[in-house]
Amino acid sequence: MNRGLWGERGRARANDIMKPQAMAHNNPYRQFGVVDKNIAASESGYAFLLKLLDATYPAPPISEACDVWLAEVAEGRVVFEGKPSSRFYNPMGIVHGGWISTVLDSAMGCAVHSMLKAGQAYTTVEMKVNFVRPISEQTGIVRCEGKIVHSGGRLATAEGRLTDAAGKLLAHGSETCMIFPVTA
Repeated sequence: MNRGLWGERGRARANDIMKPQAMAHNNPYRQFGVVDKNIAASESGYAFLLKLLDATYPAPPISEACDVWLAEVAEGRVVFEGKPSSRFYNPMGIVHGGWISTVLDSAMGCAVHSMLKAGQAYTTVEMKVNFVRPISEQTGIVRCEGKIVHSGGRLATAEGRLTDAAGKLLAHGSETCMIFPVTA
């Protein structure tokens, strides 16, 4: 009887553990870090995102960890690209929905970020994702466009579409973000 990777008592069998593969990244950013909160709060969201895009500021650490990067910025519209790989596979051998959700949240959240005034910040309070097609390493680079639906004083909503290189829809979603003043 095959008890899977974890063996009889839930412990991994040494011979069955997969060795990490060499990572071939397409991420154009080479510097990763967190911009000081006071610097980030001193400019509009759009200006801040432009500085992330042109690498004046380092890309956030999640960009490196998830192989997802900012590709385009406009007020109310942001595009991310990402490289799905076996590092993000679930036990069924396809990209985990958490990675897909991360890409969508990045695009939709940054669409909201692009509308912020200096001294404002945001956080996601609700997100809905529809998974349309499975994604694997063979899917290649994916593109996710986030667009503002509504931007108010306290709440903003955005929608996102994740597509492959041929423009085929892979997933889509919507989210609500709370907007609040930045405090020191």
